[in-house]
Amino acid sequence: MNKELRHSANKLKVKKNNNRFSLNCLALAILTSFSATSAVAEQTSAEDEAIEEVVVKVSRLKGTASAIIAERRNQAFIADILGAEQISRTGDSDAAAALRRVTGVTLVDGKFIYVRGLGERYSSTQLNGAAVPSPDPTRSVIPLDLFPASIIESLSVQKSYSPSMPAHFGGGNVDIRLKSIPTDFLFNMSGNVGGNTENFDDGFTYNGGSDDWRGQDDGTRAAPKKLQELWNSHSPLKNLSQDENRAIASQLNRDYDPVKENIAPDFGLDIVLGDKFEQGKYRWGYLTSLSYDNEWQVSELYEGQDFRNNTDDSWSLVRGFDQVTSTEHSVKWSGLLNLGVEYDRDHRLDYSLIVLRDTADEIKDKLGNTNNVLLSDGLRIRDSDVSYEEREMIANQFRGTHNLPWLWNIGFDWKYSDARSSRYAPGNVSTRYILSDENEDGVFDLANESSLRKASTATRYSFQDLEDKVANSGFNLSLPVTFSQSELELKFGGDFIEKTRDAFSRRIDVNTLAFKELSLSGNKMNDILTDDIILNHPLQGSETIIRDTSVMGDDYYSAQMTDAYYFEADWFIDNTWRISGGFRWEDYRQVVAPLDPATGRFDLPSEPTEADLKKLSFKEDDIYSALALTYMMSDEVQFRFSYGETTIRPDIREVAPSTYLDPLTGYPIRGTAGIETTDIKNYDLRWEWYLNTGENLSVGLFYKDMINPIESVQSPGQDGPPLIVIANADDGEVYGVEVEFMKDFAFLGDFAGMNGNDFFLSGNVTLSDSEININTQRVVEQTGVSAAITNPTRRMTGHSEYVVNVNLGYDAPNGNHSVTVAYNVFGERIIIPGIEGQDDKYEQPFHSLDMVYTYYPTYSTTLKFKVQNLLDESKEIEFSDTLFRSETKGIAFDVSFKWDFD
Repeated sequence: MNKELRHSANKLKVKKNNNRFSLNCLALAILTSFSATSAVAEQTSAEDEAIEEVVVKVSRLKGTASAIIAERRNQAFIADILGAEQISRTGDSDAAAALRRVTGVTLVDGKFIYVRGLGERYSSTQLNGAAVPSPDPTRSVIPLDLFPASIIESLSVQKSYSPSMPAHFGGGNVDIRLKSIPTDFLFNMSGNVGGNTENFDDGFTYNGGSDDWRGQDDGTRAAPKKLQELWNSHSPLKNLSQDENRAIASQLNRDYDPVKENIAPDFGLDIVLGDKFEQGKYRWGYLTSLSYDNEWQVSELYEGQDFRNNTDDSWSLVRGFDQVTSTEHSVKWSGLLNLGVEYDRDHRLDYSLIVLRDTADEIKDKLGNTNNVLLSDGLRIRDSDVSYEEREMIANQFRGTHNLPWLWNIGFDWKYSDARSSRYAPGNVSTRYILSDENEDGVFDLANESSLRKASTATRYSFQDLEDKVANSGFNLSLPVTFSQSELELKFGGDFIEKTRDAFSRRIDVNTLAFKELSLSGNKMNDILTDDIILNHPLQGSETIIRDTSVMGDDYYSAQMTDAYYFEADWFIDNTWRISGGFRWEDYRQVVAPLDPATGRFDLPSEPTEADLKKLSFKEDDIYSALALTYMMSDEVQFRFSYGETTIRPDIREVAPSTYLDPLTGYPIRGTAGIETTDIKNYDLRWEWYLNTGENLSVGLFYKDMINPIESVQSPGQDGPPLIVIANADDGEVYGVEVEFMKDFAFLGDFAGMNGNDFFLSGNVTLSDSEININTQRVVEQTGVSAAITNPTRRMTGHSEYVVNVNLGYDAPNGNHSVTVAYNVFGERIIIPGIEGQDDKYEQPFHSLDMVYTYYPTYSTTLKFKVQNLLDESKEIEFSDTLFRSETKGIAFDVSFKWDFD
């Protein structure tokens, strides 16, 4: 337990009149964000003025939900806030998983959040109030699984727009607040071991590098140096001689063949050290933390691609993979350093260094069929896919807060953040084999009935590198003005963001048609294409073994600049009314310039016209206003209303006429020049009830009116996976109701020998709907493709009609045990819009049931056991009652032990 809290508990004494004194368990349990909290009174004397000592055990992590609830209650604009204790209580491992517990928030692909049913492009993310870069090559929003829960102090989701927020605001603004300097000496260590039921059988691995344990490639997967030299000098691979081509081909790592092995258990380690000092008017302190996690996940998948409509309106798989085994190995590192100094409580300077690193290494073994390789002909295809990526973010943040009592109590705060993120994917490899049931026994023998595909692309290598940089500076001035019956605070500020991105991608294909009369029999590429064969086997004419198949737009530069100023007023009237509002002016500029990979030059005509240049740029400036009204009917009840005008601008890749692969669906996506911004009018109404015991209830209504919402549509008639294009719908709307509550079981009294005060229930429910109207002719004019959209009027992509979170908690009276059962489910949501009569493809509801048990043997130790996905649910995508995609998740379990050395 934190020393300051323990000392406060020892000093808490009350006088009694020969009767026991106890604290309401719910008030402590709820207000400490479901932390293990209790109050125990012990009679120590029979004297008339006897003093009884009350020992209060509070959360062993910094911060309390009382502060979280107070912040939420006192916000001028509607926001939902999740504290570190709540995250710990439900056992979520990162910011993305934790945010699905917030009212109206759903999680997609384990990385991106949808607020009120609006996709990730409709929300913005900040880190300690500053803009952050993204390592995702297809999106400018940062994947939230990059932030481990161990470094998070709280998560704030602001749902109604305020002028101090970025105008790029649809569903909400997420601010990830990292842990701050402690109030006393803090040193703890924790370790965990875990696994997954899907990992009990063998999984697939391959020969990676010697540094894979720390999430860093040692060069095993990197492109040959000679190939890198060609790329750097923009010398085409096709200009090399056959012998030079052979030499480079032989240097490509071909040892990616899957091998079955026992899967190791998950494990992790966390270390935290911090302290605070005080001398005279000065106070200073520090906090450091280091975290390491090593995890494995084996999954069984089904990946449909093309389907045929039968005469009875059912659908049959024509092309896809009906038997897929995946093994993913992830390694995560995080480091945090906070330094702070304060003078006379009026001036404070803070510095933060955040280092996040996340490596995902996945191998898939896939069996299926295509339009030409048919099971009816005794043929199967087998794909071996390896994907490896290292994501990293490093941020340096400086913040200052100053109060000037000698100058009308003006407040001044400022920030400067310099951050960069990178994605390094040195060797993603896909190899295709053909299986032939030669003995016609109905069983495909991988060892004896397999051969490497004879085609111009038998194996494809991709090498990718991306660097994203963001510099964000800003300031805020506030002037308090006091009247006899009211208080007014005037605010003025500026926010300035500069963002640059440099993306590099190359594709190298292995052409087995180049070899003359070569047997490709076998199931391991490294055994079929040996160094001797690559270097010496006769070739067909002038054919070459490897070819560079990179296309325009694989490389690109982009830049964004935003200059913003805002004015805001916050007026309290007679402690009953609160009126807040103002306006924000933003000047936004963006340019995306695809490069020709062969030359390194911009993908433009030799003499570009003004229209050619305009396609690459995007610019707008406008004023965005907001108003919030709060009526405080009593100390417990308040009503809120807010209105805001905001915008959603196209993402970096969405305005560039180049094609890229979407990691969520695996489909190619092409941007569209001339995409228009989405204008949104946001309306919110909420009633809130807070009780002194910690119980609370809120009911909110929201409505969003959108012009030109940005959506995805399919392009028909493609050979292979369908092409997704970006287009504007004409209009759209989102509306719904949100309910959030906390309640104890005191009304049950002592039921079955258990005190009702020791149990509590919390949760939230969101019921909503959305509708967009797509003008097919407009889509054709924008994108240049004929889009036979099945449902031009439909829900928005990713929108769920309901989201439910329920948490049942128990805290033992002695404070040594706590249990939480957490349930989360979302309604079905469109993942891929349908075309040509085929219905939209919906991700099905995922019923997540988790349990976390925590035992506190002593003040300084914590033992925690958590089980996730108790219902053993699988992720599934369907259309017209037909399975399109599925993935098993298994039941995950974890045991951790933490020791505080304070």
